[in-house]
Amino acid sequence: MAARRSIGIVVNGVTGRMGYRQHLVRSLLAIREQGGVQLADGTRIWPEPILVGRDPDKLAAIAEQHGLTEWTTDLAEALARPDVEIYFDSQVTSQREKAIRQAIAAGKHIYTEKPLAEGSAAALELAELATAAGVKNGVVQDKLFLPGLRKLKRLIDGGFFGQILSVRGEFGYWVFEGDWQDAQRPSWNYRLADGGGIVMDMFPHWNYVLEELFGNVRTVQATTATHITERVDERGETYTADADDAAYAIFELEGGIIAQLNSSWVVRVNRDELVEFQVDGTHGSAVAGLRGCKFQHRAGTPKPVWNPDLPLTGKSFRDEWTEVPDNDEFDNGFKVQWEAFLKHVVAGEAFHWDFTSGARGVRLAEAGLESAKTGQRISLIEGA
Repeated sequence: MAARRSIGIVVNGVTGRMGYRQHLVRSLLAIREQGGVQLADGTRIWPEPILVGRDPDKLAAIAEQHGLTEWTTDLAEALARPDVEIYFDSQVTSQREKAIRQAIAAGKHIYTEKPLAEGSAAALELAELATAAGVKNGVVQDKLFLPGLRKLKRLIDGGFFGQILSVRGEFGYWVFEGDWQDAQRPSWNYRLADGGGIVMDMFPHWNYVLEELFGNVRTVQATTATHITERVDERGETYTADADDAAYAIFELEGGIIAQLNSSWVVRVNRDELVEFQVDGTHGSAVAGLRGCKFQHRAGTPKPVWNPDLPLTGKSFRDEWTEVPDNDEFDNGFKVQWEAFLKHVVAGEAFHWDFTSGARGVRLAEAGLESAKTGQRISLIEGA
């Protein structure tokens, strides 16, 4: 029988939507259900979650529901435990930096949701502190592990596109205001004082997607908006929504690739998936979503003729594309990255989605907000 290597993990913010659903249930508990994470020598890493949050009743209920016994409202107490090796943070952004500093001081390896901090200077400082303390660190970059983007990367690595010219992305959906239907996102997302705003939420995602698949971001020009200024919170109370709920941005990448990405919580979906990226190249194009990816080679590109006086006959333009086959089993993206981080901590396997990478995402968000405020294109090239 293979040896089992238990590893204590403080899961802070587990009562929140992401902490509970994606990180506890669909990642750590799913890893336990599959028997742990197997290493090359046959050893299986076995996560032991210690739940941390502010509401003891909610923590107790989650623990009981999933057969767990370890929970506390005292973060310092949890970090002091000798069986704890990893600290994970999925709290609201405004509480993250302080807790990560505590974890670094306690000598724990750290894995965290993004953004790493509310500002790039603080994010870089956390990266430096973690390096100096010798603790392994990582930031959630889940979209890289989506089946759709993994299929897209397969096309890129295979040279399908020829020279990549542009990327166009659409992300978002309608988040209800909370009056006549409950909102699908917590109210703190729409308050600046709590670290809310779609730029700080989504631009860190766009940074790692763009730099990993297409090239580093050189400049950004963005326009933001707070389209809905009044919402209703979880307690049924009306509040002022002062954080940006939509952002429209153009990014210039290394090699001259232009990326246009719209991010919105006030858009009704008329596309196949909640996020889609269209990549156009000299030899072909592709459209990737959460799970699917379809392509069109130049040899199969139709020849549209502009004539608004006649209706479209025959195939629709959408029917002219071919689905990329699965050719693999694609697991939950959050779980896949958790497995990679556990292997990094226990066996020293490579993991380059670290605090430095997370800090670059925060820097892009800052640049986007600066561009929206000044109306200028902002360079991310040092010395420019």
